[in-house]
Amino acid sequence: MKLKEFFIPFTGLKLGKHEFEYVIDNTFFESFGYEEFNGASITLKAVLNKMGTMMELDIHASGSVNVDCDLTSEPYDQNITSDLQLVIKFGEAYNDENDEILIITHGEHQINIAQYVYEMLVLAVPQKRVHPGVLDGTLKSEALDKLKELQPKETKGKTENTDPRWDELKRLLTDK
Repeated sequence: MKLKEFFIPFTGLKLGKHEFEYVIDNTFFESFGYEEFNGASITLKAVLNKMGTMMELDIHASGSVNVDCDLTSEPYDQNITSDLQLVIKFGEAYNDENDEILIITHGEHQINIAQYVYEMLVLAVPQKRVHPGVLDGTLKSEALDKLKELQPKETKGKTENTDPRWDELKRLLTDK
């Protein structure tokens, strides 16, 4: 399997906490067939706390992904941070249906955290991606100029020529 660096062999580890660090770029996401990011630069720290009958895994990620703005299609770096806590227990059969508890079989000697990392990072990116320059008004782009040109004009203070039949119907709404 690809991403073998995300296998954590826990059999030879002593009881207690063990740290693992990763640097994630866009090839990580491409290996999952995810091509929403133009680029990625994320540092990931995983702390495995091995106990007698179970383990706890705490994962913290921070960095940025380069995405396209939903309004202007301009690329920009979106900062992301994310945390994940996972309890790993041993059981008769493998079960990863619960988001917070992973059950692995008694004979296992390693776990692969790649899928958890992938889901955690993809979910850390906001659904609506808006370039910071759009929010503060500093971005100049053709798309923004076109949106501004096509936005509805305000009609406050202006008298509109309306059909008197519609005026009668509008009055029905306000005469409750």
